[in-house]
Amino acid sequence: MTVQLARTALEAVGDVADGSTVMIGGFGPAGQPVELIEALLAQGAGDLVVVSNNAGNGEDALARLIHLGRVRRIVCSFPRQVDSWHFDEAYRAGRVELELVPQGNLAERIRSAGAGLGGFFTPTGFGTPLAEGKETRVVDGVPMVFESPIHADLALVKAFRADGAGNLVYRKTARNFGPVMATAARRTVAQVTEVVPVGSIDPETVVTPGIYVDAVVEIDGATTLAGAQPAERGAAS
Repeated sequence: MTVQLARTALEAVGDVADGSTVMIGGFGPAGQPVELIEALLAQGAGDLVVVSNNAGNGEDALARLIHLGRVRRIVCSFPRQVDSWHFDEAYRAGRVELELVPQGNLAERIRSAGAGLGGFFTPTGFGTPLAEGKETRVVDGVPMVFESPIHADLALVKAFRADGAGNLVYRKTARNFGPVMATAARRTVAQVTEVVPVGSIDPETVVTPGIYVDAVVEIDGATTLAGAQPAERGAAS
């Protein structure tokens, strides 16, 4: 498999169809692939299903994606925070759907998709509104609810370093959802601080093998999408 070494974030993201399911890594701003989300904004796809730990902060790229009416549904653990006003407004107005998933369940549902599993039973969420309509059973005396895997068309992740084969190394807690999301999507795009020659990364430190990665773009702190205008869909003026 050949990994695309893209020149820009927009080139790395490539064509994204309307209605796609997009996984976005990060725990709040930690490990969030900001430039790739900006590229998704500029690319113009809409009616998206976004899978992320949260629903954006302040005026960040994910929050603006929701504000511009480009997200039909979001699957996340922490949709509301003190600065999540764009999600809050869109949700109250009925412009975006929410599937609330406990954080551990979210990670395991994504991991299950990457591992080719059909889902799992967990006590988390049993007996709450989150379990409504789902299969339940008792396992070893513990009531549990069935959770299905989450697949995606595209995963956008941020790593610290990549080599020319797409092998990824993350930086500390910025790793968070990146590794599981990379395995669960039909196409994975990674932004990194640096790209090094193949053989430069100790195999023992590789977290995401290159077989899961389709495109890599090197982003430094000064890189922007200056001049790229996101397409607005249904946002209030």
